[in-house]
Amino acid sequence: MTGILVVSAIAALGVLTAGIAIAIPGASRAGQENVPRWESPLAPQSVSLRDRINQPFQALADRSNRQHRLNGGLTLAEHLARADLKLRTSEFVMVQIGLMVLAALLALWRFGFAPQFVIAGVVGYLIPMRYVKWREGRRLKAFNSRLPDTLSLLANAMKAGLSLPQAIESVSQNTPPPIGDELTRVIRETKLGTATPAALANMVRRVGSEDLDLIVTAIAIQASIGGNLARILDGISHTIRQRVQIKSQIGAMTAQMRASGWIITLLPFIVAGILNLITPSYFGVMFTEPLGRVLLVLAGVSIALGNFFVRRITNFRV
Repeated sequence: MTGILVVSAIAALGVLTAGIAIAIPGASRAGQENVPRWESPLAPQSVSLRDRINQPFQALADRSNRQHRLNGGLTLAEHLARADLKLRTSEFVMVQIGLMVLAALLALWRFGFAPQFVIAGVVGYLIPMRYVKWREGRRLKAFNSRLPDTLSLLANAMKAGLSLPQAIESVSQNTPPPIGDELTRVIRETKLGTATPAALANMVRRVGSEDLDLIVTAIAIQASIGGNLARILDGISHTIRQRVQIKSQIGAMTAQMRASGWIITLLPFIVAGILNLITPSYFGVMFTEPLGRVLLVLAGVSIALGNFFVRRITNFRV
């Protein structure tokens, strides 16, 4: 068992080293592709230490972004934008790899070449993305909760005689973040030559709100066929406000059930972690004996199924 873990650890380290080694020349070539050949010896570009450190991680992030884009998903840069994290993609990948190595080294120091070594590395690598997803959800919830009032301000501004870009600029100056920041970015894009519907569509891509998508679609339709946009925004604002109210009522009624589901889900892992730290020999049988591994798999499947059903019961789509 120990020999297999040693070989696996060496193989994982070799794959990581090879990936970084492959990424370094790719990143250096990417910076020289747009430089004319006759200018390269005369105008060498100075690269800072920060850029040199970020080069291999940026190449890894670019490869990941291309893969997610081909699969139709969000890129790492879009996840960071939705979470409102002022980080480069290369810096985020650096944080992921750093936490993975740190968690693996701590597990190696505490348990040696044991299954905990691999588990700790995987958990350390996944923690930053889980934090990003949590910030995305919190920011989206804050955005949707303030959206009806923002629509009412837009409609009132247009009733006062302002055009749509002027109304957006006026509302952006009097609205707290995150809506104020996004509307300010929309105004900045329109001043640079982007059409207002296109700038709003970019905001939908950054925020990921279904309610905002409905609003932008209505604005695009009104721009094509005409109509009273202020009245349309008033109607959408009333509908969204009712949806937010219903979601709040459902969340209050299902709060106890959701809390119980998470407590029941996390309690076995917390108890297992405490036992593994206090007395590794007592809990280590679950990893070394075949029957213990079978019990761990059955427990994990049961916990996952229970959490899935609890979330399905308490998750209502309004």
